[in-house]
Amino acid sequence: MSDVVDAAVAALTEKMAGADFSGSAKFVVEGVMSIVVDSDGVRASEEDADVTMTADADTFEAMMSGDLNPTSAFMSGKLTIDGDMGQAMALASAFA
Repeated sequence: MSDVVDAAVAALTEKMAGADFSGSAKFVVEGVMSIVVDSDGVRASEEDADVTMTADADTFEAMMSGDLNPTSAFMSGKLTIDGDMGQAMALASAFA
């Protein structure tokens, strides 16, 4: 795995620590990677999930650093969501 993917998985693992999230979600960083979050943890993967969230690398990095709220990213069109919106909202609470 590349350093970028390792760093993204580590950042998302830290964000998810203690979060009450029981579904599955996939973050697609356009042209870079896909990361799945589920009951097994956080990992680079292309597998299907309950919800898929897609953003460019800058948007993903801003969400990971806390500079951009996922809801704001969605409302501004920087983040697209496909699938279970309830799962996306539950996951967004981990970023608060």
